[in-house]
Amino acid sequence: MTSDNSNQDSRSVVRRQEPPASVTRPLVSPLSPSVVFRAEDADALDAVYEGRAAGYSYAREGHPNASLLADKLAWMEGLDPENGESGVMTASGMAAVSAVLLGLLKSGDHIVAGNQLYGRCLRLLTQDLPRLGFEASLVDASDAAAVAAALRPETKLLLVEVVANPTLRVADVKGLATLARARGLIFVVDNTFTTPRGFQPFAHGADVVVHSVTKLLAGHSDAMLGFVAAKDPAQQQQITEAVVTWGLNASPFDCWLAERGLNTFDLRFERAQANAKALADHLRGLAGVKRVLYPGEDDHPDRDLARDLLQGNYSHMVSFELETGRAGVNRFLRAAGNIAFAPTLGDVATTISHAASSSHRALSEPERLALGISEGFIRVSVGIEDIELLKREFTAAVAAVAQPGA
Repeated sequence: MTSDNSNQDSRSVVRRQEPPASVTRPLVSPLSPSVVFRAEDADALDAVYEGRAAGYSYAREGHPNASLLADKLAWMEGLDPENGESGVMTASGMAAVSAVLLGLLKSGDHIVAGNQLYGRCLRLLTQDLPRLGFEASLVDASDAAAVAAALRPETKLLLVEVVANPTLRVADVKGLATLARARGLIFVVDNTFTTPRGFQPFAHGADVVVHSVTKLLAGHSDAMLGFVAAKDPAQQQQITEAVVTWGLNASPFDCWLAERGLNTFDLRFERAQANAKALADHLRGLAGVKRVLYPGEDDHPDRDLARDLLQGNYSHMVSFELETGRAGVNRFLRAAGNIAFAPTLGDVATTISHAASSSHRALSEPERLALGISEGFIRVSVGIEDIELLKREFTAAVAAVAQPGA
């Protein structure tokens, strides 16, 4: 005897269900971890791929959390997401830089880049890209004339950081933008240290803006992300295609975390920047500190550029040099145990980085010294703690350098 199942409920525990109907909406952006998105039929999917309808297909090609975050960051950089001006999220800041180069360049193209870039960027340009047929020349980005002298007929792209890692040198963005326009170059600006609150590269002639969102934008050391936006829609499409093809895409969870972090960004930015200025002033008065680097101060090598470009927003980063070698650095780091020795920046709490053993360890000692990075060079990502606490802790840590038993 057989039973008639035609009227039975078609639901199953292994089948996906639509969310419950509701006349209310969540206050917090929902996390959408789905890797795939269902369509009603093939025509509906065509409409999504061809841009005639809003939607998603496969998370490597985009997902709601990436779209929400990219639109917010694009707006912060002065673009208009409501008119289609946005960017693309990537898995890291390095993925963002890689997507630009892979998407916009071809074998044989030449890149001119600042010689004061993040260590992995320097490695990418000098060791990895040559295997793919690209060439790069590194030059002082604060000197537009030196950059002009490094250009070749095959130069296609100019890459700089507004404020460089870790020496806090400042690029001549205005002069380089003029040079890029005159020579038909793609001008790419990494705005990670300065953030859109401190500087907006598009307003000063940049073609492409890059961020390591992992840093101050997300701000809690729990999400690894990058962001790229291009003013030219065709260039943006090329970059986005590179992200999809090379699998450089961002995860929904990290995007969700970073969007949450942005809710407090303005407050964190102001407090951390104020702390950085106060800490830089304090470090100048400590015995054993050879020099302090903070953009905009009278003794900074790019003081005039910093004041013109940054208009008082000199970031939350401070670098300084101890009059010591590795042993003294280790004493400093141990004595500053309440301040995390971590090769990152942008956490809510202050962190310390030692370029010779972290970000620039791939460079030889002569190469590091040529950039001004000695064994005693320390970079500080200043957080939002009470400034008097930070002053006491750095005073004790610097004093420990001269105490071999510490």
